[in-house]
Amino acid sequence: MTAGFVRAARAADAAGLARVQVASWRASLAWLVPDPVISELTSADAELQWAERWLEAITKPPTSRHRVHVAVAPDGGGCAGFASAGPATDPDLWPGTDGELYELHVLPEQAGLGHDERLLHAVADTLAEDGFRTACTWALADDNARLSFLQAAGWAPDGSQANLDMGVKVPVVRLHTALC
Repeated sequence: MTAGFVRAARAADAAGLARVQVASWRASLAWLVPDPVISELTSADAELQWAERWLEAITKPPTSRHRVHVAVAPDGGGCAGFASAGPATDPDLWPGTDGELYELHVLPEQAGLGHDERLLHAVADTLAEDGFRTACTWALADDNARLSFLQAAGWAPDGSQANLDMGVKVPVVRLHTALC
């Protein structure tokens, strides 16, 4: 059995990305955000809207430095995970040299097979190729699995904190890493 691989997303991947995003949120956010919020974000209607957004992100990115990567399952069974990245969006960062990992999701049943690591490496490589020197990402402060994964990969909290308003305030922390 091969390990799978990562490639640039294609228009035909949009529905698969939405499916992965919804499954990932159901598995990882259920205990962090209120049930009504999860239900709204992961409904069938929401999944269709996410697919439309991913199609636009893939086919009409805001700049050539906005990228979406897909982890392909080893059996060729389609999208096992995805990551999106591009210029940093926070006002205290400079989008000319600071990149951002916007999303990274893997199907729960594909967890532990290395897809998240391959996606993170692909993001770091393409951000560096696009001239970014550092990268940041936001993670839920109580998502210990995500924080541990990122810290093991060389990311560290940079002191920035915020709250997502999801019916309740959900604390998030920003992490960063050097790319070169």
